[in-house]
Amino acid sequence: MPGERTVLVTGVAGNLGVRVLPMLSDFRVVGVDMRRPDSSLPLAQFAEVDLGREASCWQLIDLLRETGASSVVHLAFVLDPVRTGVLDVERMWQINVAGTARVMEAISVVNRTGGQIKQFIFPSSVSAYGPETSGPVNEEAPLRAHTLPYAIHKRESDEVVRYRAESLGDCRIYLLRPHIFTGASMQNYMVGALRGTPSGTSKRAARMRAAGKRLPLMLPRGQKYLDTRWQFVHVDDVARLIVYLLHRAENGPLMTILNVAGRGEPITLQRCTAIANSQIKRVPTRAACAAILRLMWKWGITSIPPEALPYMIGSYTMDTSRVQQFLGRDYESVIQYTVEDALRDSFVGRD
Repeated sequence: MPGERTVLVTGVAGNLGVRVLPMLSDFRVVGVDMRRPDSSLPLAQFAEVDLGREASCWQLIDLLRETGASSVVHLAFVLDPVRTGVLDVERMWQINVAGTARVMEAISVVNRTGGQIKQFIFPSSVSAYGPETSGPVNEEAPLRAHTLPYAIHKRESDEVVRYRAESLGDCRIYLLRPHIFTGASMQNYMVGALRGTPSGTSKRAARMRAAGKRLPLMLPRGQKYLDTRWQFVHVDDVARLIVYLLHRAENGPLMTILNVAGRGEPITLQRCTAIANSQIKRVPTRAACAAILRLMWKWGITSIPPEALPYMIGSYTMDTSRVQQFLGRDYESVIQYTVEDALRDSFVGRD
């Protein structure tokens, strides 16, 4: 249609990408990924690009120039090495952190040479704050991710976006920090642990999945672990927020950082396990819990790496008042799920 804006979406075949695509009917969408998404999804153009390689920067420059894209949504990120097959941490870093820098460099080059890219949207993560926060943190809190490569890479990519922001010229940047994604289609460490999925690659794990067996959620003894408070955000709400930002008028500050979680108060881990109908297995200490997780990882029963344990039993909540004020009267139409309902939707149709 005349005047139709072009938006380039990296990681278009990922879970968030395929949720946001159907919402972009008002745009001409150019998709970028290492594999093509389902052909039924609306894409004007697709390019196979590996952001883990230096040459991808030049590919993106050419693509941005050819398509005249005015917005870039950068969703490409490796979370689960086992599920994606990216097992080498250095390769993962090249895609996650260096890849983010390459996307920003491409926008910078294009804008310096006559391009008109006006928006850059990047979802960071709550994990960038680290596995323990002293109550709900706002967007100015320090980023203290450690141990887990995914969380460390989110912290470093977050830093890349903030430190290189000025290089994009007049391009407005929206840096989102969503909490743990939920929804029926979601697969991540916390949702997988609550589902009890034997997600490893071993034959034993495959037999367990075929038999419908669920792994217990292991927790150290002590009520404090059951009382830890959790937030979640539905993947469709994040998709709606991205679309809202794409439609937003070009005004306001050049950099906007937003914590994003479901509406309402955090819920306890005990409530989470009740919603998921999880079996809880208590072990004597945190060290024993870590040892068991290492064995399950080594035997290929689970895809949850031992480094994820602090994020499985810690508590990291966010203050979301800024996104509420930012959205104003549109808040409930964009963030439609409460924290509890967002989690509940991950278990629809499951025993």
